[in-house]
Amino acid sequence: MPEKVGIYVCHCGSNIAGTIDVEEVAKWAGENIDDVAVARDYKFMCSSLGQKMIEEDIQQKGLNRVVVAACSPSLHEKTFRRACQNAGMNPYLFQMANIREQISWVCQDKEVGTQKAKALVCAAAERVKRHKPLEPMKVKVNPATLVVGGGIAGLQATLELADAGYHVYLVEREPSIGGHMAQFDKTFPTLDCSACILTPRMSEVGQHENVTLLTYSELEEVSGSVGEFKVKVRKKARYVKEDLCTGCGICVSKCPKKVVDHDFEAGLGHRPAIYTPFPQAVPRIPVIDTDSCIWFERGKCRACEKVCPTNAIDYEQEDEIVELEVGNIILATGWKLFDCEKLPQYGHGRLPNVYTSMEFERLCNAAGPTGGKIVLRDGKTEPESVAIIHCVGSRDARHNSYCSSVCCMAAMKFGHLVLEKTKADVYSCYIDLRCNMKDYEEFYQRLLGEGMHFVRGKVAEVTEASRTPFENGKLVVQLEDTLLGRQRRIPVDMVILMGALEPQADSKEMGLKCGLSCGTSGWFTERHPKLDPVATMTDGVFVAGACQGPKDIPASVAQGAAAAARVQSMIARGVVSIEPIVASIDEDRCSGCRVCNNVCPYGAIDFNAEKEVSVINTALCKGCGTCVAACPANAISGAHFTDEQVFAEIEGVLWDAGQDEGQAPEEPQREADSVVA
Repeated sequence: MPEKVGIYVCHCGSNIAGTIDVEEVAKWAGENIDDVAVARDYKFMCSSLGQKMIEEDIQQKGLNRVVVAACSPSLHEKTFRRACQNAGMNPYLFQMANIREQISWVCQDKEVGTQKAKALVCAAAERVKRHKPLEPMKVKVNPATLVVGGGIAGLQATLELADAGYHVYLVEREPSIGGHMAQFDKTFPTLDCSACILTPRMSEVGQHENVTLLTYSELEEVSGSVGEFKVKVRKKARYVKEDLCTGCGICVSKCPKKVVDHDFEAGLGHRPAIYTPFPQAVPRIPVIDTDSCIWFERGKCRACEKVCPTNAIDYEQEDEIVELEVGNIILATGWKLFDCEKLPQYGHGRLPNVYTSMEFERLCNAAGPTGGKIVLRDGKTEPESVAIIHCVGSRDARHNSYCSSVCCMAAMKFGHLVLEKTKADVYSCYIDLRCNMKDYEEFYQRLLGEGMHFVRGKVAEVTEASRTPFENGKLVVQLEDTLLGRQRRIPVDMVILMGALEPQADSKEMGLKCGLSCGTSGWFTERHPKLDPVATMTDGVFVAGACQGPKDIPASVAQGAAAAARVQSMIARGVVSIEPIVASIDEDRCSGCRVCNNVCPYGAIDFNAEKEVSVINTALCKGCGTCVAACPANAISGAHFTDEQVFAEIEGVLWDAGQDEGQAPEEPQREADSVVA
């Protein structure tokens, strides 16, 4: 059957027509490109009338190939594929030429822009003639879902899915769910008690019939693809039998060994060698810290075993690998705090009364080591002056160039708590204040009214070296006040460092397990930053919360719910369609060198040891073409991007090669049955 190509050139209002002679491009295409049966221009091809025009031409003129020259394929390729499909044509016999972003928006010369538009249209037309009909692949979706991370985003996603009647496996590496929010005292800007908001949700997740809670566990391996993932989870040994433990806490209270709690209490408090992280922990099953337990150190003690009324202590317990089958995965692995000792000029770890933001959270928490009293390291002296330093490790080209988003508001929350609980003067040393969410600006105005001092300038150092009697025994914060235009030395008793929010240390390894990539800063990369912020380039894997980038609690909750909604829609459909634009291997030509196995960014290629050839998992393949380019035997081809199609496109874009500038191409005139509108 001969090809009958329809070409449609969009004005896009004046977006394209302002710098490209659209009518000329359409007329030229109809007269000079072989096999073109229809060539039209229209104001808005993406409109319902524009789509109807394509559908009618396919049905009435027998078109079997369509080219639309308009904007980016990422915006409207699906729109025009759907129009072709509605008219009975295979949607993959369509090709789009981007003449807006690639020409109109970057070109000022209309004549040059018109010539380039002709080249791109010709390239698309030559390519589409060699397209083959493709059919999407259908995959059944397992209704069970894996959520990795038990912070507020992970809890929200879990509850949304569980309440909808779907089973959820929630994996959390710490002994309890709750994440960083469990460490906070209050939340800005409403100053709600963090525990009052969080713990009911923790309890609901822990008791939900549709939730299997796997705490003190880590994701070990992911295989399979959307709808049918196979997951291995390492459930670490607690040395406590979960089915026998009642959470009575006798073992914790009787343990003779006490160590500094660097995890939940940020180094300000102590805990026994067998412990639960905090009183509201879910589940309330303790964990033995083998690095500090006397039995594991010296083979003595066993006090917890002796006092346990249910015989739940098991010193011989080992890690367990749990295998799960799920249809979708939501990553909500959260963030970690910047190591403020990397900036020695601020004195953390060297000057005793310099605190990180997390240390101060525990200091002012009513359930913290001081019962909520704001005191210096001696445990009894109340500060008379406090400095809060913003952007420690953020907006810094040497460490993290991005803004950590929440630090300005957290600093103001700290200032309010200090003013509320003490009579101290509070100085907030900032670069720029970024209070751009609901009620944030009002909170800033509130702090101004409460008497918090805002000093604009980047702090150079925090020192104990005094220059005046007034500075003796004080920490001196030195900076340039850019509003006053002079250097200042501010003597204070306490300094709080607002450390940057950073990706988890193993975010790249986690991404590799799930087929995700990370940006230059280490945060997980979403499919589209604006139009698809919770999906990823791996179908069936979603991100939620601060693992994608710094964000506050409301944004994390919203993203957790959004990720759950995306999963629910896939489960409700029962099956998902996978793009057929994938690679394939000619087994007769494959030498079994395994080069493709190592270069595939999605882990979609396995090696069949029996046949000694590589095999592509089409459900995981994204058709990126990396393996096609890498194969030394030329045994791999990419559907929709064959050599024939690509070379035809190149020849099309070079239609005027060898012609004098401005000279019409020496192309044969169109046949009489061509339609030019």
